[in-house]
Formats: sequence, C-alpha cells, structure tokens
Amino acid sequence: MWKEENDQLKRSFQFTNFVEAFGFMTKVALVAEKLNHHPNWSNVYNKVDITLCTHDEGNTITEKDRKLANEIDKAFAGKSSLFQR
Repeated sequence: MWKEENDQLKRSFQFTNFVEAFGFMTKVALVAEKLNHHPNWSNVYNKVDITLCTHDEGNTITEKDRKLANEIDKAFAGKSSLFQR
C-alpha cells in the first residue's frame, strides 16, 4: 500500500532476486515515460523503494502521482494496460 508522508507517496516492493526487481523497474520506466511523470527510486538487490511527488507543483502529491502509483501497482501485479498496443 502507498503511504502518504511529507507530501509524498511512498511504497516499497520486494522481489525474489535482483533480476525480478530490475525487470519491475524496467516496466515502471516504460509507464513513467508514457505518462511523462517519473519516480524517485532506489534499488538494493531485491528491494525497490519508490517516492512520488510533483516537483513542478511545489513538491506535493497531485493526480499525476496518484495515476502513476496506480499504474505501478498494476505493473507489480502484471496487469498494466499501458503496455498493450
């Protein structure tokens, strides 16, 4: 679940290994490009931490962040519609 903290949406994702974590990050990168809204994130082995806020709106949570968070959740579940042509 996403957590609202300090005007940011935050969530951690855990995977079996680095390859799965990196694959997930690749999916998120493609979604972020389509939405033209990019996460702050970090990866250590099988864990990906993501923070979302909209910098050009004063570093606060906007609808852009909520939409990207929703698409990230779909990518994590393997159900992102943004990958379909």
